[in-house]
Amino acid sequence: MSNFNLEEIEKKLEEEFKEIDSPNKLENLRLQYLGRKGILAQLTSGLAILPLEERRQKGQRINALKQKIETFLSAKEKELADISFSSGEKIDIGLPAVAQHFGGLHPIHQMIGEICKIFVNMGFKVVEGPEIETEYNNFTALNIALEHPCRDVFDTFYIKEETLNPSFKNSKEKFLLRSHTSPVQIRVMQTYKPPLAVVVPGKVYRPDAVDASHSFMFHQIEGFLVDKEVKFSDLKGILYNFACNVFGEKIKMRFRPHYFPFTEPSAEVDISCIICDGKGCSVCSKKGWLEVLGCGMIHPKVFKNVGYDPKEYKGFAFGMGVERIVMLKYGIDDIRLFFENDLRFLEQF
Repeated sequence: MSNFNLEEIEKKLEEEFKEIDSPNKLENLRLQYLGRKGILAQLTSGLAILPLEERRQKGQRINALKQKIETFLSAKEKELADISFSSGEKIDIGLPAVAQHFGGLHPIHQMIGEICKIFVNMGFKVVEGPEIETEYNNFTALNIALEHPCRDVFDTFYIKEETLNPSFKNSKEKFLLRSHTSPVQIRVMQTYKPPLAVVVPGKVYRPDAVDASHSFMFHQIEGFLVDKEVKFSDLKGILYNFACNVFGEKIKMRFRPHYFPFTEPSAEVDISCIICDGKGCSVCSKKGWLEVLGCGMIHPKVFKNVGYDPKEYKGFAFGMGVERIVMLKYGIDDIRLFFENDLRFLEQF
């Protein structure tokens, strides 16, 4: 191709341009001459073997031809457009455009963002941690006894040693998929000294049979605050502010005594049913109350496990299932809807 006569190419080009009567033919001609494997590309590739002076002269002629072709293309394109409009083929700009479908955040992630923002506005910091945890951080450091049933293989996803990253295989620790976000509480307290105010969103794993209210993977938000003067009344005020922001200022709240190994005293928190305003309906099982989270004052043994002096520091912790909060707020009755990727469901959010 490098031996082609430029005059012949230019003459042939002018003849071919006269036969162009449609945009498709114009585009094909453009590719024929200016495409990556077109005539000009092949002519240019042959310049390297020419003597310097001849290369310079021929290069200038090729550039001139390229400019002429581009001018022809532009003129022909305008000519075809004018013919199209003059023949009555016009574009109706009043016609509706093609609908654009925009993606959005999953309702779970929307709620995580909403909850974290509420606590950030109260002075908390958002921290995340690994989903693969040590047995010590997930259980022992949180004062969960060795004989506690949640440590059983039927209640926890333990990881086989041969499947671990080589850097973990020599460790004496057992590894597992974390069953709650509380291990991050241990990691943060081992790294930083009080005062601390932290919320931890993330996925957790438990070998539950999947049904309308259970899933083997779901999302939690853990929160804790540690300082020298922290009282249970501080915890109640923080959680009441959270509940009002999520469910509305008309809700009522109550604390029921409960047991958690890592808090003492411990409580479960209920809010008045947002469907029936506490009068009793099928959603709240006619009780008028909905359970939303667990909480309590951090156990002194947990402080000792992270190197804090329990006589000097006090703190509280709370945890909630994000799916449950979304289900209560929007009246969703099946947790499986969050993970089935059904656009008819997801587009409602």
